[in-house]
Amino acid sequence: MDTSDPEISFNIDGICNHCERYDNIIESRVYKGEIAQKQLNNIVKSIRKKGKGNEYNCIIGVSGGVDSTYVAYLTNKLGLRPLAIHFDNGWNSELAVGNIEKILDKLGIDLYTYVINWDIFSDLQKAFLKASTPDGEVPTDHAIAALLFREANRRNIKYIISGMNFATESMSVRMWSYGHSDWKYIRDIYRTNGNNNSLKVYPHYNFIDLFYWTFIKKIKVVSILNYIDYDKKEAMEILKEKLDWIKYKGKHYESIYTRFYQGYILPTKFGIDKRIGHLSDLIRAKQISRSNALNEIKAPPYPSEDLLAIDMDYVKKKFNYSDEEFNEIMNLPLKNFKSYKNQADIVEKLKNIVNFLRRHNIYSK
Repeated sequence: MDTSDPEISFNIDGICNHCERYDNIIESRVYKGEIAQKQLNNIVKSIRKKGKGNEYNCIIGVSGGVDSTYVAYLTNKLGLRPLAIHFDNGWNSELAVGNIEKILDKLGIDLYTYVINWDIFSDLQKAFLKASTPDGEVPTDHAIAALLFREANRRNIKYIISGMNFATESMSVRMWSYGHSDWKYIRDIYRTNGNNNSLKVYPHYNFIDLFYWTFIKKIKVVSILNYIDYDKKEAMEILKEKLDWIKYKGKHYESIYTRFYQGYILPTKFGIDKRIGHLSDLIRAKQISRSNALNEIKAPPYPSEDLLAIDMDYVKKKFNYSDEEFNEIMNLPLKNFKSYKNQADIVEKLKNIVNFLRRHNIYSK
């Protein structure tokens, strides 16, 4: 980890706060050994029981990436009846679409795709670019979470199976990316930088919605990869061998916009290389050595210069940006979430409460 996070701190031994956080809560997030198998069995029994009589007993989100694809594979292997949901934000690569269709077909899992209104969604994405904050992926991440809850509620499904795995993706740097659950922040970004169209068709939620879905409707989010010994490299090999899954050349690079945003905009404009966080996660999980990670980080963040040129041209055309307009955005003064209205204090308190409940086995991992 480097000082592109202005809030980073180091203890007397030179260990940063991110690693300290990992050590403090890893046991509350990940099951191991016989306990993991027992807890997984209990979760599967509960999903089957509460989903009895429904066509589907759980919901999974799919993007074509390794984690969500492995969740599809695992839920099928466990004998569950998932409905796969995909949020089409207009940026899917052909490889992602191919992976999703091929894998779900082989597993016999039904797919529901929500196609967002492009004019509204692109205006929201452009508002985040104009806001000049480093969290331009928030519009997609927030909408996916809202969509999964909304569909679970509509279909009376009590379990959402998440592809999040704390051991391999625990890095949480709010100065890099904030606002995934903060609707007040998203609205203020749009109010000050967008065209102020109605966002009714954009899947969203606030803390009241979250409380209703979680405690009234009793919809549970289970990060099932926290209940197994999840190794990303092994998972990729299994998916390639059994499902003919094709690997991407970067984390979350199944999306053209994510590839461009993380591979070009973040390092070029903000000096942020998200690979540092991703590789640090794998080091802590003992799935890669620090020396190998340091060698990997030496390579350019973009798969190739030719692909960068293609993607840049594609993004400009899709957003209807001239070269001058795009350059103007890239040269705007840097800001962060503190420059806009937000509920960061509430978000932090809620995270602490949830982590407390996890430590006492009251809330799912």
